[in-house]
Amino acid sequence: MHHLNYNKDRRRLLQAMASAGLLASFDALLPGYAQTSGGHLATPTSDVPGGRPGPVNMDIAIRREGIKIAGGQASATTLNRTIPGPIVELWEGHDAVLRVTNHLEESSSIHWHGILLPFQMDGVPGVVFPGIAPGETFEARFPVRQYGTYWYHSHTGLQEQTGMYGPIVIHPKEPEPFSYDRDYVVQLSDWTFEDPYRVMAKLKKMSDYYNFNQRTVGEFADDIQAAGLGPTLRDRLAWGNMRMSPTDIADITGYTYTYLMNGRHPAGNWTGLFKPGERIRLRFINSGAMSFFNVRIPGLAMTVVQADGQNVEPVETDEFQIGVAETYDVIVEPQADQAYTIMAESMDRSGYARGTLAPRAGMTAAVPPLREPPERTMIDMGMDMSSMDMEGMDMGGMQKAPGGKMAMPEARSGGMKGMQDMQHTGHDMSGMQKNADKDMAGMKGMGGMQGMEKMQGVDSMMEAAGPIVARHGPDQHGPGNITVADVQRDRLAEPGTGLENVGHRVLTYSQLRNVKPMADTREPSHTFELHLTGNMERYMWSFDGKEFHEVTSPIDFPYGERVRLIMVNDTMMEHPIHLHGMFMELENGQGDRLPFKHTINVRASERVSLLITADEPGRWAFHCHLLYHMEMGMFRVVRVMDQSGAKNV
Repeated sequence: MHHLNYNKDRRRLLQAMASAGLLASFDALLPGYAQTSGGHLATPTSDVPGGRPGPVNMDIAIRREGIKIAGGQASATTLNRTIPGPIVELWEGHDAVLRVTNHLEESSSIHWHGILLPFQMDGVPGVVFPGIAPGETFEARFPVRQYGTYWYHSHTGLQEQTGMYGPIVIHPKEPEPFSYDRDYVVQLSDWTFEDPYRVMAKLKKMSDYYNFNQRTVGEFADDIQAAGLGPTLRDRLAWGNMRMSPTDIADITGYTYTYLMNGRHPAGNWTGLFKPGERIRLRFINSGAMSFFNVRIPGLAMTVVQADGQNVEPVETDEFQIGVAETYDVIVEPQADQAYTIMAESMDRSGYARGTLAPRAGMTAAVPPLREPPERTMIDMGMDMSSMDMEGMDMGGMQKAPGGKMAMPEARSGGMKGMQDMQHTGHDMSGMQKNADKDMAGMKGMGGMQGMEKMQGVDSMMEAAGPIVARHGPDQHGPGNITVADVQRDRLAEPGTGLENVGHRVLTYSQLRNVKPMADTREPSHTFELHLTGNMERYMWSFDGKEFHEVTSPIDFPYGERVRLIMVNDTMMEHPIHLHGMFMELENGQGDRLPFKHTINVRASERVSLLITADEPGRWAFHCHLLYHMEMGMFRVVRVMDQSGAKNV
């Protein structure tokens, strides 16, 4: 493939530069935690400066300047003259004063992602503050009310893509339920030498501009041989009608992106040092603009101890998929006197970020080859397979109803209970129910579907798919949406896209379990349902078919009440959805131990349910964290009324 050859050529060039010592000067452009020597964070008991609890006063300066990055030179937006920016290291129970000075010739901003703070400090232009004008300083002053790993970034236009991001580490006031000897930030990101607005213009003209993993004539012939001419033609027509390709995994790929770990490209090889037998804490932050990563450390098991900054009961795994804006903290225990590769492969497998854990600087380990790119399936299409003619198909033990139709699995109880028949309007849906049944016209008779899923048989694919929890009502989204999920599935127990058959353990959302019982056990008094919508061909993204500029009012959460937020993904790709100002509790079947999330990755044709205690008054951004999707309209405002109930925020 073209993009793979491109990446191989770039890797050879960077490796040659590294061997010649030409990358050494890059350290001067990186914050301390990103240096090749592997400097690690202070811990609450350390004697290093800044390692003791207390209030924090910190200045951050935004500048536009030429830097060396990703094996080349570029004009970038730096924070304190580095990319990523410096660690904002805070202490739970103490105050933080963060002063941001804008040295750009345009307005800017900083959003403190996942941080609980007054809404006036949140840093989203157009929601509660106008942005930071050129030459001005904005001060965010707030008490630190949480612990864990978070990050910060620009919320102005596409500035984040040009380098405006950095990590936040908050040390807890109480002892943590796990121990470790070293503590490293591992911040993942994507970098392009193109102007981000030129990238967006290309996507508007041709949404698959950066996708070089397209179907070929040879594959068409192979599918005919495997499945027959009729089923293969129907497969191609189905994808064509949806203006999608099964190879549409990522909008922007390694063709233009270089994937970075702590600001370093793969040949730059960020290194974290350890002594054999030590317990190492790795704080993974996905600050990519558009890239999901599959993270693994060959030869080392990882124990997940935090998700989105909040403690979870430890889960041992071999790989996890991290959506844009999510964080995962893991513990690893290397016993051998050898190096280990930290592999962060882009979800579409067009490239990777890479680092090393090693006993001594300069050591390296083998870098695993990129795996075969995944493809979308009929599950991602949200197809109502209960209405398909399944005669002649071996469904692998799945129940069939009379007439050869497949019976619907029962919905999982818990957060989805009672929601199977609820129709959405994008507003408060309390007490509203309506049966909706919609078959996929023209899709009957697809007796052979091998061509739609070459990596798995139909049996294994259907067995791996989550249970159907609802059917879609009549499509009311308008021109802002091109597809609907005829059936909506609970996919929380499924591994991430492309990780279904990797042969080792993969973390799933269903495994995340809070270490403490939920504090608010009330039944929700209000339910809100929103559909994630879009038109890939025209590169339009929205909620309920409306882009942000078309929406006239915010979503009102009543102050102090318990609300349920339902999200249905009517598109055929993942969307990491972020709610500012409050944590969401993911209804993943863990009883009263639901995990907290500030960002939830909603998979194609998935229906997810979250609980929120609306106890943070103010106006809060709510949006897809794929930067270009947000910029194109997948953005809303959630308003929490103050205690008097007045809508004065």
